[in-house]
Amino acid sequence: MPSTMEAVDVLAARVGFDKPRVRAVARSLTDAGRLPPGAPAKSPMLDISNVVDLLIGCAVDVPLRAVAYTVAKIRELTPAGTPISALPASLQYSAGNYLDSLSELAAEGSLDVRRVKLEFVSNWNELAVHQPDGTISRFVDPGANPAHWQQSGHRKSVIVSGMAFADAVTVLFKGK
Repeated sequence: MPSTMEAVDVLAARVGFDKPRVRAVARSLTDAGRLPPGAPAKSPMLDISNVVDLLIGCAVDVPLRAVAYTVAKIRELTPAGTPISALPASLQYSAGNYLDSLSELAAEGSLDVRRVKLEFVSNWNELAVHQPDGTISRFVDPGANPAHWQQSGHRKSVIVSGMAFADAVTVLFKGK
């Protein structure tokens, strides 16, 4: 498992995030209890879901004081805004579950992850997953209509290439 600083370095190098911002987001998530704090003379070790939290925190354009809250909200988003309880058992997953599964596939070497694009919307809580066939799967707040903008004004988002995401996860969890 990688340390927090290794994850910061890899996300900055492979995904292209600003390294001081990634470092600040990691500190904010650690202070909020979303990343492990480590111990005296021992670096904190991250699992895949911690790295996903760090990725989400860097991709959303929110002030540092709101990063942990926003990461938690993004993880709770549901497919097409359908409440989880209304979904069949085989489809009961959130955006957090989806991203964790995607990162585990990337760590195992799946090439399918490299073909998607992850779009994190900062104006409102939304994750849009752009599939290679042109379809877009939207994760939004339960009860929200994924076909409509959730606010007036422009839409601000960051797209993370599946290739960059898979490379980062592979470097961190496969040692390549």
